[in-house]
Amino acid sequence: MVHFLDTNIFVYSFDDRDKRKQQRARSLIVDALSSNDGLISFQVVQEFISVATRKFATPLTAQDCGRYLDEVLAPMCEVFPSIALYHQALDVHQRWQLSFYDALIVAAALQGDCSVLYTEDLHHGLKIQALTVTNPFIAD
Repeated sequence: MVHFLDTNIFVYSFDDRDKRKQQRARSLIVDALSSNDGLISFQVVQEFISVATRKFATPLTAQDCGRYLDEVLAPMCEVFPSIALYHQALDVHQRWQLSFYDALIVAAALQGDCSVLYTEDLHHGLKIQALTVTNPFIAD
């Protein structure tokens, strides 16, 4: 089962204000890397680096971001910009009334043949084609 990790998963892995979310996020990342079943897109890389260098309590340096990019993000980054991706995102945007950037994440997950999209930014349980949105931070 291939799953897509949204940007917030990576951000929470660095946020020690909520230890439960931080642990869950780290677990998802470790599992994704070890199983090779985790996937992200160029958009997740861009958003993470932007947040990590500007909004973290202690922003990451360019060198730290480079290491994280090489060791964590790059091995999972499999969906890149294309005209087909933008067309699919526009379709998702229109049909499911999502913001364009959320639709772009969904379209990337669909193009990556993911069955699960881990995010807290969309409605938990939402089904879009073969993709199910899952908020991994909802308590069991």
